[in-house]
Amino acid sequence: MSRDWEVLGETGLQFFGKMAASISHELKNVMAIINENAGLLEDLTIMAEKGMPMDPQRLKTQASRIMKQIRRGDDIIKSMNRFAHSADEPLRQADLNDSLALMCTLSGRFASMRGVTLEQEPPSTAVPIVTHPFLLQNLIWLCLDFAMGCAGAGKTVFLKAEKTEGGAKIGFSKLQDLANCEPGSFPGERETALLQALKADLIIHKDLAEMHLTFPPES
Repeated sequence: MSRDWEVLGETGLQFFGKMAASISHELKNVMAIINENAGLLEDLTIMAEKGMPMDPQRLKTQASRIMKQIRRGDDIIKSMNRFAHSADEPLRQADLNDSLALMCTLSGRFASMRGVTLEQEPPSTAVPIVTHPFLLQNLIWLCLDFAMGCAGAGKTVFLKAEKTEGGAKIGFSKLQDLANCEPGSFPGERETALLQALKADLIIHKDLAEMHLTFPPES
């Protein structure tokens, strides 16, 4: 096995484990909130059994909170399912907007922990590329992780996927602290291996406070 494949395998396992742990943490939060609200419903029921008047609005509020968490849990599981299935095929057509949106969703908890907001420009058209979805998502995550560390005082990373004359690209902008993030150490070995596997390039513009991840028509 070549060194590149060793790096890709190790990086992929780390990426999958990190995302799986974050997803399970989110689901545990959902279950904890549901359990708390179910307990309050039980308290209201006990009070009613003792002859105390029951406020229908309180029941409605608790039920609404439980339903909200169920919807949240369903969304988390749908994202987890999409993420897991990204490893099914080594090469297929994907919409770069969808891949970016999924990684923004999966990275939301990490962004929140760092006080950073991820803003993706609403797509006006599909940006199709032929790629390896799992490797693509891994590379997007590593770029997002680096970009969040360079957000600076603005605490915002703006993201945009778009077609280019030679293929497609993802722009990471509003990186106010990019010049101080030692970009010489990025991309590192993991990012370089993924870039080579996807036939992609990463261009860092310190003066513009942004970086571009570019892909050929069939990456």
